[in-house]
Amino acid sequence: MSTPFSRREILQKSLALGTLVIASSHAPSAMLHALEQSEQRKPTPPNDLGPFYKRLAPETTSLRVAGDPGMPLAVSGQIFDTRGEKLSGAVLEVWQTSHVGHYDVEGYRYRAKLIADASGAYKFDSVVPGHYPDRVCQHIHYLVTAPGHKPLVTQLYFATDPVFDGDPDKNFSRDPLIHSRELVRPVTLAGDPKDIIAKVRFELCLERA
Repeated sequence: MSTPFSRREILQKSLALGTLVIASSHAPSAMLHALEQSEQRKPTPPNDLGPFYKRLAPETTSLRVAGDPGMPLAVSGQIFDTRGEKLSGAVLEVWQTSHVGHYDVEGYRYRAKLIADASGAYKFDSVVPGHYPDRVCQHIHYLVTAPGHKPLVTQLYFATDPVFDGDPDKNFSRDPLIHSRELVRPVTLAGDPKDIIAKVRFELCLERA
């Protein structure tokens, strides 16, 4: 299997082949560096691991099983590093409560291990998690690892959470553990009234080690 080119190598090849033209008196290397810097991604803000993490979660994309109560949920996204490189093979561990806010501490319900595909993409099916007394907002925990990168511990929150009163921009800090509005993601409703599903995209960006 051939090794994928880095972003810098692609830009250098494009320059050599004439598909990238630099119209500047500055050195090409300086212009390429500036272009790379402009394409830098910000790392995903971290968030608490919490007390309910369990090792050895099963590798599955289906946290929800037939007949589970609660709003069906489909989460998807891609994993990048700060240079915009897609992190193929990154490992995600996700865990959450049931729709009524209960963690399975005896087994592995609503817990999973996921492997990002060749494009850095991941997805899983679940239910919208519930609230529970020790936490203000609905959330899903993430632990993401990839060789050569710092582990990312973070959480996904839902813009439709009633706690935000419809305005997460203003009210996200009602949960004292949410330190960044970026972690509160919009929700799309799909399907039909008899078979509705909530969909959320959550892109992740890891820092290089």
